Amino acid sequence: MARVVVDVMLKPEILDPQGQAVQRALPRLGFEGIADVRQGKRFELDVEGPIDEAALARIHEMAETFLANTVIEDFVVKVEEA
Repeated sequence: MARVVVDVMLKPEILDPQGQAVQRALPRLGFEGIADVRQGKRFELDVEGPIDEAALARIHEMAETFLANTVIEDFVVKVEEA
């Protein structure tokens, strides 16, 4: 069984209010020197069987149509062998 990770992040030009809230809070908590914070989502998919080109294409389609809003978000698909 292999694990596939889909990381979803807002596109750079899209305002990230949650990331900005974290960035503003960090100095108050004693964490200095952080120039920018962007928040995203991570999906870990445990896939049965081999991860071949067809499986990756299906996962890419899933990410594009269901896991990410491609109007405002980018995503990256990575395979982490178990």
